[in-house]
Amino acid sequence: MDSKNLKRILSSLQKEQLLNSLKKRFELNMNRHERLNWLDVKTKLDLYPEKLYILNEMEITGGEPDVIDYDAKSIEYVFCDCAAESPKGRRSLCYDRMALNARKENKPQNSATDVAAEIGIKILNEEQYRKLQQLGNFDTKTSSWIETPSSIRKLGGAIFADFRYGQVFVYHNGADSYYAARGFRGILTV
Repeated sequence: MDSKNLKRILSSLQKEQLLNSLKKRFELNMNRHERLNWLDVKTKLDLYPEKLYILNEMEITGGEPDVIDYDAKSIEYVFCDCAAESPKGRRSLCYDRMALNARKENKPQNSATDVAAEIGIKILNEEQYRKLQQLGNFDTKTSSWIETPSSIRKLGGAIFADFRYGQVFVYHNGADSYYAARGFRGILTV
């Protein structure tokens, strides 16, 4: 194993703390995964220490990851950021590297797509975002960048979504814009 991969493995203490947090969240939010049980999820997680590292990064940045689905065909659990509001550690980001490089003044520290890649997650697409909203009310005070179709992106735009007035709204902005109340939500399969 190379030194980069060694850095992406949790210590025994970190693993124990993360698994305790994930188990507690799993048990408190059974509506997100009614037919699943924690021991099966944990068994799968134990097989993939690199995925535990990614889940820990999701946790550290405020995502509060939880299981939201199970794909019986691929035998994979789907984890998603389930924090009530867009993760605090992933806000004030423009959409992607191209938008970040295009800004001449007041550049944000990073872009949503770059941070997602660093963590090892994918930004939710519109369908995934809408599915998440069926499990609760998320982003009632914030908004989250969502995967933007290339046809919109090549024209300089990007899309984001939020939940207001009992409805999911999808909006557009310049991809180079960034706001303290806009971040992004990620998804990970294990």
